[in-house]
Parts: sequence; C-alpha cells; structure tokens
Amino acid sequence: MLLSRVADQLFWAARYLERAECTARIVRTFTEVIVDLPRGLNLSWEPLLAISGNREAFDAAHARTSESDIVRFLVADTANTSGVMAATAASRENMRTMREVYPREAWQVANDLYLYTQSNGEAAVDRRSRNRVLSRVIAESQRIDGILTSAMSRDEAYEMWRLGQSIERADMTTRVVGVRAAALLALPPDAEDHDEVQWMGVLRSLSAMQMFQRSHRGPIVGDSVVRFLVADPIFPRSVSACVARIRRALDHLPPRKAVLASVDELDAAIAALWVESDDALALDAAMDDLQVRLSALSAAVHSEFVVGSA
Repeated sequence: MLLSRVADQLFWAARYLERAECTARIVRTFTEVIVDLPRGLNLSWEPLLAISGNREAFDAAHARTSESDIVRFLVADTANTSGVMAATAASRENMRTMREVYPREAWQVANDLYLYTQSNGEAAVDRRSRNRVLSRVIAESQRIDGILTSAMSRDEAYEMWRLGQSIERADMTTRVVGVRAAALLALPPDAEDHDEVQWMGVLRSLSAMQMFQRSHRGPIVGDSVVRFLVADPIFPRSVSACVARIRRALDHLPPRKAVLASVDELDAAIAALWVESDDALALDAAMDDLQVRLSALSAAVHSEFVVGSA
C-alpha cells in the first residue's frame, strides 16, 4: 500500500489539476457565449462566482462585479484556491514531492504549466489574450492526463490519481449544472430566443457538445442537457460516469467500508434524483445535495486512506 502521505498528495494533485482545467474551460466558454449574444441582453458574469463556490471571498476583496474583476479572481488571483493559477501551483507542489511514482514526463509538463500560468495568468483578464492563455492551460492539463494514461502502471498510485480526478470532475459538473443551468432557466422571457445558444455554452463548458449531439437528435433543450450531464453512463464528465470511475478505482485499492458506503449513497441519490429542468430552484437544490455527498466522499477518502493509514 502507498504511504498515506503519497496517497494524499496524488489525490490532491489530481483534484487541483482538474479544477484548474475545468475553471479555465468554464471561463473561456462563458466568454464565447457573451460574445455570441446580443449586447442588449446584459448577461452578468456573477454566475461564474457561484460555480467556483467562492462568492464570499470575492465580495470581501472587491467592490464591483465587473468582467475584469471576476476573471482576474478566477484565473490570476493566487489567494483564490479555486483559481487557475493557485490550483496549478498547488497541483505542481503536490507532484513535486512524489515524482518517483509517476512518469517523469508528467512532472515536466506540470512544471512548465505552473511556470506558464505564473507568467501569463494576468493576460487572461484581457479578452484579446484570454483564449490563448486558457486554451494552453486546458491543453497542458489534458497532456498530463494523456501521459499518465499511456505510461503509468495501473497500480495504487494511478488509482489514487483517478479517484481524486473523478471526485473533482463530478463536483465541477454539478456546479455547472446547478448554477449555470439554473441561471439560464431564470432568464426573462425576452431572452428565450437565445436559449439554445446558452445551453450549448453549458455543454461546451464541460467539453460535452459533440458527444451530446451524437446521443441526442433534435434541438438542444434543457431537459436533455441536464439528463446527459448528470446521468449519462458513458460520457466521462457526467456525474454518473464519474461515480462509476470512482468505483473502479476503489476496486484496486484496499477495501474501506466507509468510502464504499459514501459511493453507494451517491449512486442512490443519482438514481432517485429527477427534477424538471425548468424548475430552477429544485435543480439547484438537487445539485447542492450531490455536492454535499461528494464532499462527504472526499472526507471519507481522507479519513480512510490518509488518517487511517498513517
């Protein structure tokens, strides 16, 4: 079995890297949606703060909720642990101390990504350079994932990485569905003409657009999008598919009853869950419940594999 310290570092390195990638994609996609919509629609950038879960920290340090303030907070503010720069730095630091357990090439890319974000994070605040910076973050994160997939032994270290990645990925999906989708559903009637464009933005923020279109024919509507992102069994960023990947990781790790119990509860909640996508409050509450269960699962992993193995 891995040392508890190494297991914890792998788990959080994966979570932070996934968080950086997802946040970069969400900010990039929201910018694209804003550009595509008529200027008179006056969409707020504030839903991005709700997705990050750090609204209180933002309000404590900012008097305005302008585009530049919000994007800087989500990308370049090192005090924001959910921001791109801080998350890539935290992932790199965790990877630095246990380089012997994964391919050297992954460390080189992680280190290069850290150096790039430290030098270019502020450039993402400007729309003219935002796509370039955030696309680099996404591409390099995916490159690390590809190196681990193709060159890392399928041992306990690998499964701890996948465990952290899958929990973070499921959490980010619930945040996008619960906050962004609920915000769309609360749009005024005069914005309905642009409803499909914005649901497309929800899908793109999770790299789900093409796979959704493969599995669904016809217009892009809220019910279908939410069902796909929560319950689709084979799209790797759906909550259901992430939970299945968590189970596969646990199959290769020493049995821990508390962790498996948390996974069972999460699966049961997904199976029992359904709310119509036009009920914004119910949808938001349902996603909040899944986030609480994912947090409980993360706590169980720490208790059983880190504290319990120390």
